[in-house]
Amino acid sequence: MQIAVNTVVTMTYTLTNPQGVVLDQADTDHPFVYLHGANNIIPGLENALVGKQATDSAVVNVTAEDAYGERDERLTQQIPREMFGDVPTEQLVVGAQFQAQTNGGIEVITITAVDDATITIDANHPLAGVALTFDVTILDVRAATDEEMAHGHVHSHGGCGHNH
Repeated sequence: MQIAVNTVVTMTYTLTNPQGVVLDQADTDHPFVYLHGANNIIPGLENALVGKQATDSAVVNVTAEDAYGERDERLTQQIPREMFGDVPTEQLVVGAQFQAQTNGGIEVITITAVDDATITIDANHPLAGVALTFDVTILDVRAATDEEMAHGHVHSHGGCGHNH
């Protein structure tokens, strides 16, 4: 079976940045499984996998635009330190991440600078602006169940574990 919309894909991959640093990976003991066509993976990778089948391998180069998007400096801002209320000072450090409710839903925000009066936060995805390379091997492709298609994600044995 070939990868197409409403197929469940099981694969291994190694994800690297332009410098060759490994950012993430899934192996045969812990493969990555997703519902194709449900926007569960970045567009550049999803588009490149169409038509592949079990045992196929590929190296897929994905532009930043087709991965997590280009950096948007409008998503970086300085905010008054007091807006963090009673968050302990030792947690307000460069690199710390937290979830924030935004117009786009809940997003991960990263602290990029701290001084006595302000904290600079960045709502860009940590990989925004970065081209990515995936070294992928397809392990299995199967038709999605009606329930998986309705819910928009893969179900493991015994259902998806939450109520719809």
